[in-house]
Amino acid sequence: VQLQASGGGLVQAGGSLRLSCAASGRTFSDLVMGWFRQAPGKEREFVGAISPSGSSPYYGVPVKGRFTISRDNAKNTVYLQMNSLKPEDTAVYYCAARLVTTRAYDNWGQGTQVTVSS
Repeated sequence: VQLQASGGGLVQAGGSLRLSCAASGRTFSDLVMGWFRQAPGKEREFVGAISPSGSSPYYGVPVKGRFTISRDNAKNTVYLQMNSLKPEDTAVYYCAARLVTTRAYDNWGQGTQVTVSS
């Protein structure tokens, strides 16, 4: 699976950004899609994920209530809508994919930088 993330940039605290991740190479509706992030000097952190059907997205505690994951299976794309951004949200954001039957995300995109200024 090839994953291409886009939509990162510089935004002021309190602002919003929407990231996109386009997938190819496998039937998109077979895949659980996840978002992760990694800030400088920190470990990679789970942001959230969404099931193949798009139901029941779930989120990491730091972003719950501010970020929303959605997907468009017709466009082979998953989205991460980020609202009420905080400086601590600054990181490289990665999309990842796995099959429902596997536990580990074994396909990763190249990452897109999100910088939130105070």
